[in-house]
Amino acid sequence: MSQAQRSTNDPTERAARDPRPLAGEPLGLDLVNTVWVADGGPHDLLDTSEGVRVFLEEHGLEPVPKRLEAATRARLLEAREAIRRHLLHGNTPAVWRDLNRVLGSGRSTPHVTNDELHWVSATERPEDAPAWRAVLSYAELVTSKPDRIRRCAGPGCVLHFYDRSRRGDRQWCSMAGCGNRAKAARHYSRSKTRHE
Repeated sequence: MSQAQRSTNDPTERAARDPRPLAGEPLGLDLVNTVWVADGGPHDLLDTSEGVRVFLEEHGLEPVPKRLEAATRARLLEAREAIRRHLLHGNTPAVWRDLNRVLGSGRSTPHVTNDELHWVSATERPEDAPAWRAVLSYAELVTSKPDRIRRCAGPGCVLHFYDRSRRGDRQWCSMAGCGNRAKAARHYSRSKTRHE
């Protein structure tokens, strides 16, 4: 097991490298979640080269050479914005055009070996690959289970998640964060009403 794999399996180590309150969502949603709100303001994991490396590592994506870091980051930001617009504005021609622009940078080609069909994915330029994979991941979710893609119900929370709950009724990005704050607010409201 590599050092990178060991470090991402240790929750303390992972939190030190990736401070996001929600990580580990499907790639496209996880890309959107590289922006979050905490301590009174927005944060962006992709603001630094280290943050970009952490994001790529978490998803097992190939690290990019130093000379391609800026271009990779720019493509990830473009993909993140296209996905975010779809999450906020839904199906419009402009939104699909933005998503398809990113998807146009790659392709999947069928290959048969040992009587099995495999899809080999590739982009023309290595700096396009992470963004392309993120939008492809998101497109697969949107076209298969769109009702399971949710925005956290926490006031001010900007995070999105794929609802894997059996009943499909998950509301919060995490019960430890937004879920507990919502419970505390309801409790406070009820106790305040009783004392009036």
